[in-house]
Formats: sequence, C-alpha cells, structure tokens
Amino acid sequence: MKSTLRLIPLLALALLFTASRALAQTGSPTGTTTVSVTIGPQAGLTITNSSTPLTASGSNFNLFTGSTGLTYFVRTTATGGGGSITLKVTSDFSPSGGPSVQSPLTSADALTYTCTVASPGTACTGTQTASTSSQTNLATFGTNVHTGTGGSTASASWSLANDPSYKTGTYNATVTFTISAS
Repeated sequence: MKSTLRLIPLLALALLFTASRALAQTGSPTGTTTVSVTIGPQAGLTITNSSTPLTASGSNFNLFTGSTGLTYFVRTTATGGGGSITLKVTSDFSPSGGPSVQSPLTSADALTYTCTVASPGTACTGTQTASTSSQTNLATFGTNVHTGTGGSTASASWSLANDPSYKTGTYNATVTFTISAS
C-alpha cells in the first residue's frame, strides 16, 4: 500500500504533464513562402488559313497568287536573344505534270513569296524562293522583343508562274512554318 501511495503523486504529475502537452500548439499564427518563377524565351504560331489557294486573274497566263496568314507569339531574352520564323516546302506539288518546287520547268516557274510582318518582327526583304531542301526566312526577331497577349500577324504572299506547259488538274504542296526564340 505504501508503494501505491508513493506512486499516486508520480502518476498525477505524469498525467498533468501529458495533458498540458496535448493542448500545446506549435508554430505561429502566420507563415510566409517565396514564390519564384523563371521566365525564358518562348515562341509559337498559328496559321490562320489552313489552305491557301493560288488563283490567277485577269488576262491569260497571269501569275497564280495567294497569301498564307499567321499569328505569332514571341519572347526573346534580354541579352543576346533573337529568333525567326522560317518556312520549308515539306511536300512538293503533286501529282506530277504541274508545278514543282524542287524541279521547276524553268527558273521562272519557281514558287516565290514576299513577307509582311507586324512588329516586333522584321520581315524578310525582297522576293524569296521557296525550297524543299532548306528553311527560308519569313521574319527575324531581335534581343528583348515581346508580342502582346494577342500576338502579332505575318503573312507569306505567294507567286507561281502560270506556265502553259503545266497539265490541267489540281496540285497540292505542303509548307511547314517554324518559329524559334532564344
């Protein structure tokens, strides 16, 4: 019994200490964190007309012409940045018997284009000849350029000779546009 009586104060003290720890709260009523983001160069584009018919108007054998529009979005780095929009004919006109980008009947039969580019891009100068073997320029971007959230516009205005040697029919080629930013 003596040992039980000695044990009661120790048990009461242990119970009191345990109960106070269970009710204690750790931490403070507020806390903070640092939210961080690294924003790098980025670019994207949307072709506004998925099909670009080339048509001739006026007198006989006038050039076939048409225009491919696009909206581009770009952000280049503040130091040493830049970028471009290029295009490449990834699938030549088919079927055979009509125009060809890779092997035009004459140099005058080449598929060519001129460039229109809204700020902040800089349009290519002069008439460009489309290619199946390499990228050709549509626009370039300098250091620290940014489009607005709605993007900026650009277009390639196509010209193709209306050569009387072409066989009648519908001929299709695929052009791939590529944008880059650094």
